[in-house]
Amino acid sequence: MINDSMHFTIQEYSNGSFKDKEIQSILEIPLTINLNGREVVTLLTTSKFPNYLAVGFLKSDAYISSLDQITDLKITESPDRIVADVTVTHDPWKGRVLEYSITSGCGKGTNFGRNVSTVSKRSIKSALKVTPEQILSHATELHARSTLYGKTRGCHNSSLCTPEKMLYFREDIGRHNAIDMIVGQCFLEEVPTDGKMIVSTGRVASEILLKTVRIGVPILASTAVATSFSVELARKIGITLIGNISDTGFWVYNDQGRIQGL
Repeated sequence: MINDSMHFTIQEYSNGSFKDKEIQSILEIPLTINLNGREVVTLLTTSKFPNYLAVGFLKSDAYISSLDQITDLKITESPDRIVADVTVTHDPWKGRVLEYSITSGCGKGTNFGRNVSTVSKRSIKSALKVTPEQILSHATELHARSTLYGKTRGCHNSSLCTPEKMLYFREDIGRHNAIDMIVGQCFLEEVPTDGKMIVSTGRVASEILLKTVRIGVPILASTAVATSFSVELARKIGITLIGNISDTGFWVYNDQGRIQGL
């Protein structure tokens, strides 16, 4: 794996004067995903877990739906680029009209309109319950685990949790990537995601909510706020949506009876 940060000497202005300062800057490297020999997208990432990220992106964007569709997954790393070549048994392009959109995370998304219309017809049913204390505890652990953020101050974190335990933790330059890494790992390792929760950093825009819906997660919580469209979708689909988590509290945009005491 390529290092996830680089050392630089910069000049810092402080207390009326300049001085040299040694810093670590988070790595930004392109990951190109090819599907059956055709480029799907190029994501900007820190280079961590490119196999999970590539498969997670394809799963989140509905290019693949089951593990047995994948016949080969090859990762090629070089100093300035990572390439993921994924081969599947079906024709992933059949019936697709590609509509590219620039997401709020400054990444290129595909089929946004189709994703919204398809996913918004779903209804998330789950008896999962979580306490406010468990939500706050997971957010605290999320920050504590992020060694990359501690080094660079430049990444987002995501985790897959039960109410009692954090199961997976991923960090990347983009919040979309961090979630897709979890989606990809669960998909490849056949780990069920329904009945669990995602706790992350970063604004909850609609594309983040859609990724959560696709894997059947009933609770999405973030240390940042949610957009209006995300709130509307969460209430329509039945996802418990929590935001603005601090050391002592949080906002509940939609409950669905899953937060104890509310």
